[in-house]
Amino acid sequence: MYKHILISTDGSEVAQKGLDHGLALAKAIGAQVSIITVTESFPVYASAGAGVGAGWVPIEMADYDKVQDEFANRVFAAAKQAAEQHGIAVETVHIRNAQPAEAIIETAKARGCDLIVMASHGRRGLGRLLLGSQTSEVVTRSPLPVLVVR
Repeated sequence: MYKHILISTDGSEVAQKGLDHGLALAKAIGAQVSIITVTESFPVYASAGAGVGAGWVPIEMADYDKVQDEFANRVFAAAKQAAEQHGIAVETVHIRNAQPAEAIIETAKARGCDLIVMASHGRRGLGRLLLGSQTSEVVTRSPLPVLVVR
């Protein structure tokens, strides 16, 4: 059925549910697994400097990239531990400076995945409108099947 599953995680408790479900599915059907985390672009306002307003601290791009890499390494350490508990070998993919939904879809296509697994916070109404939903965008735009775990 599915031979290569891309599981998206941001390291959150909600994303952990999607990761665990995707790993269990992969084990049950003998599928290969890639785990992706996406870190977004350097926020322009962060580089504006201390003159913008109280509390603003200039951030160097190199520092931002380093922090994002450290974050991704922590996410992958937890994901690899979960994979080991399921007895599954995984590949990890960190996409830097990208819009998450677009990066997830493009990575799934580039790696020959035939299923994307991701979690959803299940927000509705105004909360979804204000906060947006990467999961919703992936479901809407992906040419591949998407399994959403709540």
